[in-house]
Amino acid sequence: MTWPCRVRRGEALVPEAWGRVLQPIRIYLFTVPALLVIGAFFVYPILLSVNLSFTNFTGVGVANYIGWANYERFLSRSRYLNSVGVTIKFTFLVVVFQTLIGLVFAALLHRMPAIRNFCRAVLFTPAMMSFVIVGYVWQFIYAPYTGGLNAFLSAIGLESLARGWLGDPSTALFAIAATHVWMFVGYTTAIFLVGFANIPSDIEEAGRLDGASSWQRFRYLELPLLAPSFTVNIILSTVGTLKTFELPFIMTRGGPDRATNTLSLEIVNNLFGSYKFGFASALSIVMLLIVVAVAIVQNIYLKRREDNQ
Repeated sequence: MTWPCRVRRGEALVPEAWGRVLQPIRIYLFTVPALLVIGAFFVYPILLSVNLSFTNFTGVGVANYIGWANYERFLSRSRYLNSVGVTIKFTFLVVVFQTLIGLVFAALLHRMPAIRNFCRAVLFTPAMMSFVIVGYVWQFIYAPYTGGLNAFLSAIGLESLARGWLGDPSTALFAIAATHVWMFVGYTTAIFLVGFANIPSDIEEAGRLDGASSWQRFRYLELPLLAPSFTVNIILSTVGTLKTFELPFIMTRGGPDRATNTLSLEIVNNLFGSYKFGFASALSIVMLLIVVAVAIVQNIYLKRREDNQ
């Protein structure tokens, strides 16, 4: 019995049956480098954190197994539960205002093509800046006596609203959220502009011919077609904000009175401040579960919303 063969000039004879077997294997071989990177820098650290979360490891010495004690400590201490609440509140503020403001900017720039590219670059510039620079600049702006915000309020006759924005527990989290929104609203605007660009021009033209106003075209034609852009923006901003650490750390160190103490700050403080590697690992796993759960719920809801449009 002879094998059916495929012969090409300069190539060895390869049985056709073996070729069909090797073809999918060759395809999967291209994924090996990516899988190795994911395994080394994503899967292995997570497994290591899970293992450390059940120990009292302090960075040196032996890691003694203590069971669920770290997780019980997290659930029994109000400061850690409060940090979760602060994180969720901060994320809600940032995602809502960043999405709405980015949508408004994108809608306006979509109708002003002459200055669209320039404004898009200007809005996107803060997202390319260092968190450290942005944190210290806005810390100066919010300063109670020499800050630009209070000076501006005094200049327009609203000195009664001036206060120590970062020193007041009732305003500190809102001040940091505003800084975060200012930094990344250009990123959100750019995604929405891509969504506007993907809207077929004949749909907008049909709306104009039917006598629809600019608001009516936006509300009934453009907004439903921007559902994919909403999905991308909301998921990216939610996941990024839930893990936020830099701005609260630089601007307030988690104060005043733990008003801006996010879960990321608790992880860093326990890891590098108290050298509680085991407990910090437990907090990291809690954060991972929160981020994954929120991302899955959002993705299911937003994808279902896209399908219903």
